[in-house]
Amino acid sequence: MSIISHIPLCQKKKIHHLANNTHAVDFLALLSHDELALTIENNLPNNHRERIYTPTKTLSMFLAQTLNEDRSCSKAVNDMLIQTQSVNNTSANTAAYCKARKRLSLPLLTQLVNKTGELIRRTVPQQWRWFGRSVSLIDGTSLTMPDTKSSQTEFPQQGAQKAGLGFPICRLLAVSCLHTGVILNAAVGPFKGKGSDEQSLLRQVLDTFQTGSIVVGDAFFGTYFLLVEMIKRGVDVLFEQHGARKRITDFGKGMTLGKKDHLIDIPKSKIKPDWMTQEAYEDTPDKITIRELKVGQKTIITTMLSATDYPKKALAALYQKRWHVEVDFRNIKTTLGMNILSCKTPAMCRKEIWTYFLANNLIRLFMSQAAFNYDLLPRQLSFKHAVQVWITYALLDKVIDEEMLALLAKRQVGKRAGRIEPRAVKRRPKAYPLLMIPRAEARQAVMKNGHPKKVK
Repeated sequence: MSIISHIPLCQKKKIHHLANNTHAVDFLALLSHDELALTIENNLPNNHRERIYTPTKTLSMFLAQTLNEDRSCSKAVNDMLIQTQSVNNTSANTAAYCKARKRLSLPLLTQLVNKTGELIRRTVPQQWRWFGRSVSLIDGTSLTMPDTKSSQTEFPQQGAQKAGLGFPICRLLAVSCLHTGVILNAAVGPFKGKGSDEQSLLRQVLDTFQTGSIVVGDAFFGTYFLLVEMIKRGVDVLFEQHGARKRITDFGKGMTLGKKDHLIDIPKSKIKPDWMTQEAYEDTPDKITIRELKVGQKTIITTMLSATDYPKKALAALYQKRWHVEVDFRNIKTTLGMNILSCKTPAMCRKEIWTYFLANNLIRLFMSQAAFNYDLLPRQLSFKHAVQVWITYALLDKVIDEEMLALLAKRQVGKRAGRIEPRAVKRRPKAYPLLMIPRAEARQAVMKNGHPKKVK
């Protein structure tokens, strides 16, 4: 018996209403969307021929790797042999699969993420939007990868770490959809050095933001030239006040809109940023008008200047939703396992990152469909639960059906507004000391002197 049959009558009426509503959508139809098929077709190599590991099969196996606790290539190959019942006529050697992964083009992966993200964002029903508008969240994080020479060259370890003791590290900036949690775009760069900061990465993905949309971010993004760029594009922003201006904010100046809420003109910096051309600097307006408002202990700024159209209380509530992007990162890094990359070269690490993003978007697609069917919001559903259901259905080779969507809708997360967790671990997994010399030297020391008698 279907789980649907156990839904209360009132809920069935809501589902029926949604199904007949003019805003009703079918997120799952996006899986066969012409734009996705064309993206895959356009990125096939010219010398493509039918192989055991076709591009679509390789991508499917790569996705499965990201969702499996054992992310080894041997596990991926073994699963494929068992599922396709080809154990007797196909080698279990991983070399062919690894070569197939290398043949996957990075543009294919990035475009699939961009396309799935954009199609889902475009399909979001009106009732999920904020004041009828699309909202994007931006934030940055870092990832580590295996300690190889090529990765150290492109993504050097932190300067405080001794050679041979650290891991290559990259900085990642991502744009996620507030309403669904899909990744719309991202930029990857080294953790340190010129052009490695989050603002530089953000400039690489500015075309993601559409006219009429809203972008929400923390204090790092509230700089003059970024505000000018967003205004030029017709994009509204809601940022925490940048630290440099926070010290001189005076609500007694400007045009008062309410308590601790005013419009103020801010002047252009007399110092041209290194990344900006002289021509672009001269074309930048000498001043812009922004709105500053005090929310709790934070001062937030916005280009939504009308207190009538956008009341202070509504803006404060919207900014509180910024923490969703941090939860999105946690879900991808911890639940999916992107926190520590497993590929051995910078090129494959980039592909691995975008494969994780694609897995996230596909899971979010199913969550969105389940939320719509059962009169919920996607953010109310458990991401971890959705991943578990996805994996189980894949193992059983079951098709996506209404029963699966009903199961996704059954697990909802609690209200976590204002939740804070200490950035500390309760215990270390093993009572081993930190490695203080390169591993090769440590091995030689153990061979010569044996292991320490007592672990500190």
